[in-house]
Amino acid sequence: MPTVAANGLTIDYEEHGEAGAPPLLAIMGLSMPAAAWPPALVELLVARGARVVTFDNRDAGGSTRFAGAPTIPVAVAIARAALRLHVPAPYTLHDMADDAIGLLDALGIAKAHLIGVSMGGMIAQLMAAKFPQRVASLTSIMSSTGNPSPRVAFGRPRAIRAILRRPTDPHDLQSLVDNLEQKFSVIGTPMRPQERAAQRAHYERIARRGLDSAAARRQLLAVLATGDRRSWLARIVAPTLVLHGRRDPLLPVAAGVETAACIAGARLVVIDDMGHDLPPPLLPRIADEIAAVAALPGRPAG
Repeated sequence: MPTVAANGLTIDYEEHGEAGAPPLLAIMGLSMPAAAWPPALVELLVARGARVVTFDNRDAGGSTRFAGAPTIPVAVAIARAALRLHVPAPYTLHDMADDAIGLLDALGIAKAHLIGVSMGGMIAQLMAAKFPQRVASLTSIMSSTGNPSPRVAFGRPRAIRAILRRPTDPHDLQSLVDNLEQKFSVIGTPMRPQERAAQRAHYERIARRGLDSAAARRQLLAVLATGDRRSWLARIVAPTLVLHGRRDPLLPVAAGVETAACIAGARLVVIDDMGHDLPPPLLPRIADEIAAVAALPGRPAG
């Protein structure tokens, strides 16, 4: 993978589509490298006329890791965040937003459409709020506002435990794949048996790109340390789509509803059969929704 120096870090990235097409920066969620973007979704967006840029966030994939940085226990951090107390962390979502802006700078992209999932949606929100001149449109998928109210901040305990579950052997590929399959069996959209082999192949691509449980905890601390972002969301002026699954057990649909309510003119789309993932059967609809808010010039994804 190519790399760039951005915000003092090394960032791994990939580009898809024509160099002159409208750039669309795709920002992945907690602990997930760029390989977690379904190739079919990237292809659909390229077919709609986008130049899709995917990248590994700090502490993911091949980008700079913060191994050895001092951290506090996640349970303590969650309790402090719920009480609106300071959460010490190696970095925050503001730093991660600066990373993404640095990547755009390094690639010579003055303005981009943004799509972000989960934590990636939070990063994209901050980019749109802090750097409005750099953001052509925003799509925030299965994300939240950072409001610590239990109604919107916390999903089901089983889902939270699932995302923090460590693989049996972090150095064994199949153990990593099994761990991903277990996680998404809890937080994701129910999968048909005939889809399992293809999904395991996708999980293997993710695992080969690089997974690290300790890094995932540092990223979660970044989310908790950033806190309530509702005042930032009120500053967003870019055309915005907020997309959320009604069956999301990790971030309840109320989090998506609140996100849209905080952004002037945002369009809320709730997909009834969607959990906390990007399920293959729903990718054409998701691509169509993104293409609409970004006003991409190509053909419909369906």
